[in-house]
Amino acid sequence: MVSEGAAVRSTRTLRAESALRTLAATSAPDRSRRVLEQALVFANAAFAGVYVPGATGEVLSLSESAGVPRTLYGVRDSYRLAGRSPAADARRTGRAVWLGPEELAKRADSRRMPAGNMSLAALPLRGPEGGVLLAVTESPVGFDSEDRACLELIAEAVACPAAAEVTHGEELPPDAFSLATDSGRVEVGDALLELFGLSRSGFDGRVETLLALTVPEDLPSLMSVVEADHMFSGERELEFRVLQPTGPPRWVRLRGRLLPGGEGRPARLVGTVADVSTLRPGVTDAARVQRLAAALATAGTVHDVSQAVVAALREPLRADRIALAELENDRLVVTALAPPEPEAWPELWRLQWRTEWPDAPVRAMPTLAAALREGRARIWPAGTDLEPALAGVGPGGLAALPLTAEGRMAGVCLIGWDAPHDFTPDERALLTAAAGLAGQALVRARAFDAEHELVGMLQRTLLPRRLPGLPGATAVARYLPATAGLEVGGDWYDVIPLADNHAALVIGDVQGHNAGAATLMGQMRTALRAYATEGHPPDVVVSHANRLLLEMETDRFATCTYVDVDMEQGTAWCVRAGHLPPVLRHPDGRIEIVEAEGGPPLGVLDQADFSMTPMRLRPGTVIALTTDGLVESAGKDIDEGLEQFGHDLVGADPAHLGLVADALLGDARRNDDIALLLMRYDGMAVRPLRESWTVWRVPEAVRHARRFTRRTLRSWGVSDIDVPLLVVSELVTNALVHTGGQVRLDLTLVNGRLRIAVADNSPRTPVKPTGIGWEATGGRGILLVEAVSEAWGAVPVGGGKQVWCEVLIGS
Repeated sequence: MVSEGAAVRSTRTLRAESALRTLAATSAPDRSRRVLEQALVFANAAFAGVYVPGATGEVLSLSESAGVPRTLYGVRDSYRLAGRSPAADARRTGRAVWLGPEELAKRADSRRMPAGNMSLAALPLRGPEGGVLLAVTESPVGFDSEDRACLELIAEAVACPAAAEVTHGEELPPDAFSLATDSGRVEVGDALLELFGLSRSGFDGRVETLLALTVPEDLPSLMSVVEADHMFSGERELEFRVLQPTGPPRWVRLRGRLLPGGEGRPARLVGTVADVSTLRPGVTDAARVQRLAAALATAGTVHDVSQAVVAALREPLRADRIALAELENDRLVVTALAPPEPEAWPELWRLQWRTEWPDAPVRAMPTLAAALREGRARIWPAGTDLEPALAGVGPGGLAALPLTAEGRMAGVCLIGWDAPHDFTPDERALLTAAAGLAGQALVRARAFDAEHELVGMLQRTLLPRRLPGLPGATAVARYLPATAGLEVGGDWYDVIPLADNHAALVIGDVQGHNAGAATLMGQMRTALRAYATEGHPPDVVVSHANRLLLEMETDRFATCTYVDVDMEQGTAWCVRAGHLPPVLRHPDGRIEIVEAEGGPPLGVLDQADFSMTPMRLRPGTVIALTTDGLVESAGKDIDEGLEQFGHDLVGADPAHLGLVADALLGDARRNDDIALLLMRYDGMAVRPLRESWTVWRVPEAVRHARRFTRRTLRSWGVSDIDVPLLVVSELVTNALVHTGGQVRLDLTLVNGRLRIAVADNSPRTPVKPTGIGWEATGGRGILLVEAVSEAWGAVPVGGGKQVWCEVLIGS
């Protein structure tokens, strides 16, 4: 007696045979592709490709493919016949090669392939050319017996054309084209010209002429194929519309392949364009699966995967509702709803609404929970007794597609109809194939989202949480990570308060966009901050950072711009290390791109010179620092981007720096991460009074320091000088007794607060004693300073230190 499972599997094989017989009877130009697509529907394959011997007979070249891009699985576009690849083994031995995850991991090229439940099959093709059918699946059980039977049927049905490539100068077939990607010059056949309504004499050979005859809405997707930067090795297929002199546009199908250039030859896009206007109403389910696979291949996030599934299934199935949800513990966290209005969904879903999407418990839908436990697609026709949460989704019919991958449940897709719906066998096959592809894509997207969040968290941790307050200035900063892939990590900014009412503005970019670049960025930011707070001039700070990066075990380099601003004098010094110059917006609205002489990037040259460029600031001047992600793109170079950046800054209101920063980033392209730092210099309302004295090592050095302090304070109108004189005596004495070299005394008075600082050449910080006996002859100086001052401390300065304290005084 045949079991129910065996009967289902036999039915699948019979349906594959029927579909292949139907395709064999057609003479459509894309018959080979449509035959190959059956591997996606009937054999649970995620990728299938046909390889045939090349012109030299030394390699097997990819001539046809279907499914997700081969690069996701490390599959090559060619294999040497003398090599040890599965494709070469299958052709050499004439026997099929079946490899599971364990066998693939042992092979030499396994490093190209992703880890996980990936299985591969290579079947020799019968025919004069002796090609190979290569298929990949992510099914946890690999290719089972029915999958293998279906693949053998497909291998027998696949046509094996020679891998001929159209090269420049050769006569083209009537429906073919050959496009040079560097110049945009295109050679076309006569039939293709007829499709576009052009004559041979009236065609100028420019691809722009053909693009101008397409429907504008189809142009972006068409450009993604025509532009070489967006092409990957292998076949691409796209349907678009060509405008006609009268009547509706004509649907055509482009199939192309990018041929790499070399030895002075440009890369070329070659392929065919065929009229599919009569075929379009009868698009096959295999084609729909192919399109879904292509859409999921470029879907990076969970949201992208959800939108791709909704777009691929709702219109072909004429469904009234589609919901896709992730399964987290016992709850369905819905990531896409169509339609998105709450009123279109059952009452329970509206009660569970959370911001954009509902968050529904599985326990509220026991029928769905049972389907998820079984792990296979379930279909309930109209009139089925379902709980209210499900019955309202599909009163005329409901399909539940568990989304599984790598042996675990990732989520579910619900598809509902209002009117009674009859489920055809083709629709059931489409739903099953779509569920497998969506489950695999959902798991990949979830992992991508988690990794992207981890890298983003690392980036946010390494950047300043908030900018410090500055005397006489206001600063704001913005950071935008790239939206593509894991493009996070390289850019940084910093604002460093320095002594004597100085501040350092830093912006930089580490080569690369990943966690390694983010880590190195954090190290460089910390190093620059440390060198700056030691009191080094700007050129020395950048030189030290360059030397540090050279000594680190990394092959990356970094660029940065460092600006030291004197808030009291309204002056600044700029140092550039391979980075963009500052842009100044003067109070009168005039824009100045500072012509600062630039040095090489950090980490490139050992003996590098970093020149300092002076800048003069008036109250109301805005200093703008940014990274190249804001000003550079494929359509414009950095100089043009800086000019546009300055133009955007002209119309900004510097009174609201936050709004200015947001406006500058409003239309930014997100191909690269962006850092932006703005500072408005206002000037100090009250400038500190300063004087310095070099203490010579003579017997009466302390008395000379006291006399200098007394004379200075009286010139400033300070009468209460006893405490300052005591502090000067103690600090200068400690420096002379415990250190060698030069000693400097600095006095600063602002708003009734006197800062006394003594600098010496010793890096040792004074230590406050924990206990002093009556017999001790020293050790009380720091205790006295602490007792009479508001605050005190020590900071490293230029290889030594500076001990300081602040005293409140009256005039």
